[in-house]
Amino acid sequence: MVVLGSKELSLEEVHRVLFNGEELSLDTAALQQVEENFKFLQQFSARKLIYGINTGFGPMAQYRISENDTHQLQYNLIRSHSSGAGNYLNPVLTKGLMIARLSSFMQAHSGVHPELVILLKDLINKNVSPCVYEHGGVGASGDLVQLAHLALVLIGEGEVVYEGKLRPTAEVYAELGLQPIGVHVREGLAVINGTSTMTGIGLVNIIQAKKLLGWSLILSSMINEIVEAFDDHLSAELNAVKKHAGQNKVAAAMRDILKDSKMVRHRPDHFYKELEEEIFKDKVQEYYSLRCVPQVLGPVYDTLVHAEQIVVQELNSVSDNPVVDHHQQNVFHGGNFHGDYISLEMDKVKIAITKLSMLSERQLNYLMNDKLNHKFPPFMNLGKLGLNFGMQGIQFTATSTVAENQTLSFPMYVHSIPNNNDNQDIVSMGTNSALLTQKVIENTFEVLAIQVMTMLQAVDYLNCQDKLSSFSHLIYQEVRAIFPKFIQDSPKYKDAKRIKEYLMQHEPKVKI
Repeated sequence: MVVLGSKELSLEEVHRVLFNGEELSLDTAALQQVEENFKFLQQFSARKLIYGINTGFGPMAQYRISENDTHQLQYNLIRSHSSGAGNYLNPVLTKGLMIARLSSFMQAHSGVHPELVILLKDLINKNVSPCVYEHGGVGASGDLVQLAHLALVLIGEGEVVYEGKLRPTAEVYAELGLQPIGVHVREGLAVINGTSTMTGIGLVNIIQAKKLLGWSLILSSMINEIVEAFDDHLSAELNAVKKHAGQNKVAAAMRDILKDSKMVRHRPDHFYKELEEEIFKDKVQEYYSLRCVPQVLGPVYDTLVHAEQIVVQELNSVSDNPVVDHHQQNVFHGGNFHGDYISLEMDKVKIAITKLSMLSERQLNYLMNDKLNHKFPPFMNLGKLGLNFGMQGIQFTATSTVAENQTLSFPMYVHSIPNNNDNQDIVSMGTNSALLTQKVIENTFEVLAIQVMTMLQAVDYLNCQDKLSSFSHLIYQEVRAIFPKFIQDSPKYKDAKRIKEYLMQHEPKVKI
């Protein structure tokens, strides 16, 4: 059970709720603060002009709303902004956004009735996923459109995904004994006026991006192993003279993976002695995609560390406007709905993971091209050259997918388009950034799956299983169980999908 409200949520706790099926509970003292905050706003807002309670919204805030219409105002806001398009979000992303929205409310600065946080908690725990669409929000004044679809479900309307089926919300509520919330003061605006969609997607992105980094470390170690690379480019001595934490952590993790390998070579044994040759058959130094892994993946590591810090800070923040402060007995108007922090970090993560996919593609190409490796048959073809094709066909998939990543990596953070009668004159596009990052991450799992397939074929070609490090040998055995060695040509799309799912579902057991 993960308790919400007693302390800040961590990414690890979010991971447990999203992927391990743990439930959320609400801290009693924090819930009491939510109630006190609500009662304060209810009393404070009488006979005062407060945005979104007795005014219109956005550029229509100059219009006063009569007391008789204030409740209808909130329903009108929810229904009018439930205008998303495209595909609806994967339920794990929707669960992430609900956790993020609930976390913001549990800070007790939104003036919402406690029934709202209780229903949100119940939807999360019962795996009821509101139908939230990809397209809509511009990431300032909150993820308005996406969160309006969440609000629509909270008032008992719209659709949800439950037990894998798209169903009317009211029908599922009746089945589970849930009651929709009512509007008390500002529940409509409170739900939609925050960064929780981009934050929820961002949390999932960082969890999966860290997994990709772990797998890339493993595969980068294994390729150095099977091509019998030299060990000094991973040495503590070489990397210590560069002061970047990520580079040194990557190199240390790779050394740990390869510590008992019988294939990686020690340079002094081969070159640090008197030599008579004028031209060396062995490459004195490996290609960059093998030799420079700490320098390439190090920045990816550092980027993910910083992105996690920022996204977790946003998770534990109040993203709303106005902010209701019952301790100071005041309501503060501002821009805590703005998503620039998440938008910028998602762009960074997207670029970093694209670079990781590029490293994978170059390592894959090295294994495929016999003119580069001078060790393996073309396209890792274990059959008859000319008649069989090996991994030739599926390499095209990896190359085209990396090319898509490169195009998707254009930053959204600098792509603001004013809208809302220019009231929203500079926006974050944070949800777009988070969704593009999610696509790049999924693409990269596909690329790494193809790299894994090729690497295992290389191991079987060399018949070097017993020379692999114990870590590499374990990976070889686990993946070979779902992808047997092949010689004759056969369709590979199902194999690639199985391995992609394996990589996404299994935590890489690498220390970094």
